[in-house]
Amino acid sequence: MSPLDQAEYASLERFRVHQAAAWAVQSAHVARRSEFYRELWQGQTPPADLRDLPDLPLSDKAQLRVSQADHPPFGNYMAAPRRDAVRLHRTSGTTGQAMNLALSARDCAVTETVGGRCQSAAGLTPEDTVVHCLNYQMWMGGLTDHMTLQATGAMVVPFGVGSTELLVRTIQEVGITAISCTPSYPSVLERVIAEKFPGLRPRDLGLRLGLFGGEAGLDDPAFRARLRDVWGMEPRNANYGVSDVFCNFAAQCTQDTRLHYMAADVLYPELIDPDTGAPLPLEAGQTGELVLTHLLRDCQPLVRFRSGDIIAVDETAPCTCGRTGFRFRVVGRSDDMVVVRGLNLFPTMVAAVINEFVELSGDYRITLDAPPPYDALPVCVELAKGQGASDGLADAIASEIKAKLGATARVKIVPHGTFPLTEGKTKRVVRSHK
Repeated sequence: MSPLDQAEYASLERFRVHQAAAWAVQSAHVARRSEFYRELWQGQTPPADLRDLPDLPLSDKAQLRVSQADHPPFGNYMAAPRRDAVRLHRTSGTTGQAMNLALSARDCAVTETVGGRCQSAAGLTPEDTVVHCLNYQMWMGGLTDHMTLQATGAMVVPFGVGSTELLVRTIQEVGITAISCTPSYPSVLERVIAEKFPGLRPRDLGLRLGLFGGEAGLDDPAFRARLRDVWGMEPRNANYGVSDVFCNFAAQCTQDTRLHYMAADVLYPELIDPDTGAPLPLEAGQTGELVLTHLLRDCQPLVRFRSGDIIAVDETAPCTCGRTGFRFRVVGRSDDMVVVRGLNLFPTMVAAVINEFVELSGDYRITLDAPPPYDALPVCVELAKGQGASDGLADAIASEIKAKLGATARVKIVPHGTFPLTEGKTKRVVRSHK
């Protein structure tokens, strides 16, 4: 079994036939080789029909952490001989203990194929030279994302993180046309350009395309508009993934800013109620937690794995670009959700309000120094360069948060440059309480 050719354009009928055949092979592989799932299923046989997957229990990251701690280094959900693994990655550990990720040669090839679909949809072409600015030190976002960029035919510059002055010079000297990085990284570059390259504007670098992933923020029109204005490049949400599952399986196209699901031939999606685990229909207008099942995975196959991401499904009909995957937005992570007097709030919602204020840099933190419940949202916002905090600015921000989100906020304003420069993922919700 292999991925479908041109799967992003395949019909629902073609997917159903392929998925059924792939699941027949994959479910037998998991049942035979994964001790973890045999124990979890307690004698249950995986259903023949994917529509009956909710008969099986859910699995989650906490269980995988225990599995790797008890059965190092790969956990007892490793379903292939160690000699079959040709690459080892490690998750970023943003939400807890870093995990070891083993991939076979076929796992690597499938990952690169799916990720290449995403980068191509976002506009990267063989005519481009793209600089990749994510951490290469074991993180899936480094080498593996590099290979998805390369799968488009583009020339890829494996830059990584750090040495930002050298990056600016490299972009100038090589004629780089696109950058792959987190949404927060351009602000890091802007500070370095302002300090080290007098008279140079970000748009003078000539980048035409920004390929972003790893953090939220791209759903905010104000954030996109700022990137276009400052950099002169088109921002694209090109890299949505879950490291334990696939590094990249959804991206926007050139005609729609919402994420297109690109992996239905190798990854089966479900929606559940994040509180109860009950299945929800995957249809337009539905919001729920994304649950994923590998249809093709050798080393560490996952079945009904809770991603922790809350998504809103906007469209299930084909896009005007011809791609047939459902289109969705990431509302936030379930572990980043803050409940304030019964309101479920996510960092992306707060960011959308903050980005309306030109006095602010757009960087912020939500610091929770006590356990819930919360009667107000503590938000620390940073001033834009050259801006001072006018009387009443904090109250104006709090009023806007109240009007837009319905929650009371305690707003603190800090000078520009207070928050550290972050070249990797930026953690917006900080839980400092025990």
